[in-house]
Amino acid sequence: MHDIKAIRENPEAYDRAWGSRGLAPQTPAILELDARLRAAQTAGQTAQSRRNEASKLIGQAKAKKDEAEAQRLMAEVEALKATLNEQGEVEREAGEALRTLLATLPNLPAADVPQGEDEHANAEVRRWGEPRAIANAKDHVDLGEGLGFIDFAAAARMSGARFVILKGQLARMERALGQFMLDLQTQQHGYTEVSPPLLVNDAAAYGTDKLPKFAADLFQTIDGRWLIPTAEVPLTSVVMGQITAEAELPLRMTALTPCFRSEAGASGKDTRGMIRQHQFYKVELVSITAPDKSEEEHERMTACAEAVLRALELPYRTMLLCTGDMGFGARKTYDLEVWMPSQGTYREISSCSNCGDFQARRMDARTKAAGDKGTRFVHTLNGSGLAVGRTLVAIMENYQDEAGRIAVPAVLQPYMQGLTHIEAAR
Repeated sequence: MHDIKAIRENPEAYDRAWGSRGLAPQTPAILELDARLRAAQTAGQTAQSRRNEASKLIGQAKAKKDEAEAQRLMAEVEALKATLNEQGEVEREAGEALRTLLATLPNLPAADVPQGEDEHANAEVRRWGEPRAIANAKDHVDLGEGLGFIDFAAAARMSGARFVILKGQLARMERALGQFMLDLQTQQHGYTEVSPPLLVNDAAAYGTDKLPKFAADLFQTIDGRWLIPTAEVPLTSVVMGQITAEAELPLRMTALTPCFRSEAGASGKDTRGMIRQHQFYKVELVSITAPDKSEEEHERMTACAEAVLRALELPYRTMLLCTGDMGFGARKTYDLEVWMPSQGTYREISSCSNCGDFQARRMDARTKAAGDKGTRFVHTLNGSGLAVGRTLVAIMENYQDEAGRIAVPAVLQPYMQGLTHIEAAR
């Protein structure tokens, strides 16, 4: 959500920022609705004040036995009632239209975000590890089916496309990955593990900017709740409507949850394999910070996500997304892209975003420093630490051998009772 007062004071800055994200000027419509809203509020307040005054004068006129004046004042009060109703309706309609418009407009990019229309303008910040030279590298589908541990056909029969069944040692590795990621973030990086609800209400989905814009990308239950597309939604919503003492910040939370996405906007993309699924596991990282600490926290969070890839010895690069490629609620985003041998390129495995006060305004999440009278909106950050399915895919492809086996990364072996290789059952 956006600060209407700030838009009034500097509309050109907002239109420039939204223009960098591919939008036409928005402030003319915003300011017109704002003017209508404020005019209706002023007219309503003036009418209410006069109505209160006239109501008092009726009693005075009756005390003086001036019936004519009393009748005139009573007629005026009745007319003012109609004015109040009329202006109240204008205020309601203009306010609703203004809130709806503001809710559909993305966050403003940070000053150091590159300008650009799409991923081609993203800037590489760093890369780590050397891609392994693998002759005739197989993709994860061929590897998994060759081992007998992936079954897309059975999943499709019971659930449709974009679902998968993992079996045997691949299912075990998926479980091991989630546990390893949680242990790393809680034991080494200070995140608190949380087991949150997987169903949330409209307020939580709206507060984390998933509604109204992305309703088609979510799954909704028959009682109106939403299946979470990521644990960002319930973790961030912990502070919804709350005032958190600044001394308690930052709040750092992590969760391993299933995630559910309709992928309404991804028709035809990544239809083969496990890259883009309706249901998948992910370890989420969420931080709630004081406003002046979020940039520092963003760098820290990104490093925490990178630590997973380094521990797994998976080559990756860190990309700073441009204005045209950032998510709706982000003011700055780093994507981590892992090397995929079968594709000969890097693919996204994590996004770490600083949302500033964008989500906090939508959910009214504030902080208060000791001794201060006023409050400030917190800043919220979220990142993948990591997407478990995509990490599994990256391990399968990067750790394959000519026989179709998959070596188990050293850090995962304790989670798999010392298993060193995944190979077909004999």
